[in-house]
Amino acid sequence: MSGFRTLFYKEILRFYKVAFQTVLAPVITALLYLMIFGHALTSHVEVYPGVAYTSFLVPGLVMMSVLQNAFANSSSSLIQSKITGNLVFVLLPPLSHWEMYFAYVLASVVRGIAVGFGVFIVTVWFIPMSFAAPLYILAFAILGSAILGTLGLIAGVWADKFDQLAAFQNFLIMPLTFLSGVFYSTHTLPPIWREVSRLNPFFYMIDGFRYGFFGMSDVSPLASLGIVGGFFVVLAGIAMRLLASGYKLRH
Repeated sequence: MSGFRTLFYKEILRFYKVAFQTVLAPVITALLYLMIFGHALTSHVEVYPGVAYTSFLVPGLVMMSVLQNAFANSSSSLIQSKITGNLVFVLLPPLSHWEMYFAYVLASVVRGIAVGFGVFIVTVWFIPMSFAAPLYILAFAILGSAILGTLGLIAGVWADKFDQLAAFQNFLIMPLTFLSGVFYSTHTLPPIWREVSRLNPFFYMIDGFRYGFFGMSDVSPLASLGIVGGFFVVLAGIAMRLLASGYKLRH
């Protein structure tokens, strides 16, 4: 497992060395979202009984930051390595596809959770939060960041240039994230849009994560955990198949 440890360490150093850009900047962005949306929508958006809108918003912003940064970590690492040509130094050593997969995804999990924790620490100074089910918070944070790290890995393998990766992020990741209930509860939507929202796997990550704070959710947290877990297994299988075949990496 020395190859796994080395690649994992390299991926951690990669974002740690530019932490101002990779960790601090997303924290500031999330804080701006909280200030703007919290101020503008506090009296206009209905959420759970007894839960202020700004409190409702915090878990959504934390999880959104976790997901977006986990995706950015693995996808940007692969596409940069492909374009600069230094991917050869990852492919030449006798690394198995399992080691490559877990090194990239675990590094994405670390970055996603580091950013999410930073967002939470900053926002909790302004809005006190409680923990109804801490294990759900941890489970959905880890699974969500692993899923987006895996999606980033798939996108990085598939893309040949930065604009293809940007298209993947702008037309898939961003819409699914923003339409997953970060800024609203789906029970406030008309019935048809409520059902459409439940076709979005990101919704279950946000909803289950939020349950850990308030003990309330739009869907059963166990059902959300099952859906998110199944989604992760499917994506992990696809990613490892791509790495094992060398698709757009060795060929």
